[in-house]
Amino acid sequence: MTREFQLYIVPTPIGNLKDITFRAVEILKSVDIIACEDTRTTQKLLNHYDIETKCYSYHKFNEKERVNFFKGFINAGKKIALVSDAGTPLICDPGTVLIEELLKDGITITALPGACAVTTFVSQVPRYGEEFTFIGFIPRTADGIKKIVTDNMDKHLIFYEAPERILKTLEVINSARGDIKIAIGRELSKLFEEIKIGTISEIQKYFKDGIKGEIVCMLYPSENIDKDQLLQRIKILKSKGFKAKEISVILSSLFDENKNKIYDAAAKM
Repeated sequence: MTREFQLYIVPTPIGNLKDITFRAVEILKSVDIIACEDTRTTQKLLNHYDIETKCYSYHKFNEKERVNFFKGFINAGKKIALVSDAGTPLICDPGTVLIEELLKDGITITALPGACAVTTFVSQVPRYGEEFTFIGFIPRTADGIKKIVTDNMDKHLIFYEAPERILKTLEVINSARGDIKIAIGRELSKLFEEIKIGTISEIQKYFKDGIKGEIVCMLYPSENIDKDQLLQRIKILKSKGFKAKEISVILSSLFDENKNKIYDAAAKM
């Protein structure tokens, strides 16, 4: 016997309209209403599969006010599907507020497997081990970018970025981590899908005329993490106004590092 759910979280294609499951189409046809980010975007998908279910907007600007609206439908015995413009809801898309409130009321929820830019990307780039850290969209400020990439320089760090900002973001990462190895993917599942792997400078050279499409990027762990961590600590202390000699004393005392080695590195910065 199939269990009855009141809300279905349904992934939608990230580019290629064929990347949707039979079950997802079936659910979108059978529910009473569909909650979606942009009704115009979702309607294109529905038209392609002859789905006539009515759509209601649910996006980051009306999340809270829409909760009671959708609760009313469910309390009236109706079923709802939640979709985003592309990919899986709640993965850098709206849905958290609604799900949290519905769970409080004991409403039954299920999620369908399906398209997601992160897994689509990471399944076609080599990694040293299975672990990776996904942070959603990378911070927009230079300081925010530097902090997150240096805090995670021992990990495979995956993030989204807008095409008009990615090359500038790579410049900031280079200034914080050096010319490290990265993988970058654009237009995943679409006609001009492209994956490039190389150092930051190689990627910048390849895309010197600009880059188009939705971007997913992965930074590889630094090869010499101890050296990178030491240099980052020196940078932090220098930014606070400490001199090379003072930095060598501080870091050699705290981390059992060679004082002359630290002094030489600090003096060259």
